[in-house]
Amino acid sequence: MTVSGFWPVTLTQGQLRLRPLRYSDRRPWREVRKRNAQWLKQWDATMPPEGHMVGQRPPSYNAMMRIVKKEAREGRALPFAIEFEGKFVGQLTVGGIWGGSSRGAFFGYWIDESVAGRGLMTTCVEMAADYCFNTMMLHRIEINVRPENAASRAVALKAGFTQESYRPRYLHIDGDWRDHIGFVKFRDTPNEENLEYQEK
Repeated sequence: MTVSGFWPVTLTQGQLRLRPLRYSDRRPWREVRKRNAQWLKQWDATMPPEGHMVGQRPPSYNAMMRIVKKEAREGRALPFAIEFEGKFVGQLTVGGIWGGSSRGAFFGYWIDESVAGRGLMTTCVEMAADYCFNTMMLHRIEINVRPENAASRAVALKAGFTQESYRPRYLHIDGDWRDHIGFVKFRDTPNEENLEYQEK
């Protein structure tokens, strides 16, 4: 599967916009990340010490952009910037896109604390999921969040995802391996019988 026919794309709803992350976003990206450093630290992925040099720094913005643009060119990612009222406020990445008999992806996201709690991220997830399901014809999307992240769990549920799994020590976050809850949404809405089965 390739996203060459699906990327780049811009998705808009009112004053909220998902558009391709750009090199020129470096300054606002860094400003928002710096201002939100303490708030995002508890949810940010970190590099595990094994397999890496001690003191190794996270990639620079330009290095990150090279990675995500390569992933996008090769059909494995859609790296979106989030804009609200014309300002950069966060990021949503559709990653791990795979085709074949699975046809799925996962979402990762973060947003400026100053606009959090207003339903913006839920709308972004809904817009991106709609695009992935109805334009790219993906079958399955996953969101994995820490159990402690009540806000992100609420985003997944409000956007129509259902809890699927508990994943012990799933990702290295904030300096250690952290448990995550896996949420999933399918292109075909399950019937009530399936929903009852999932809840047991």
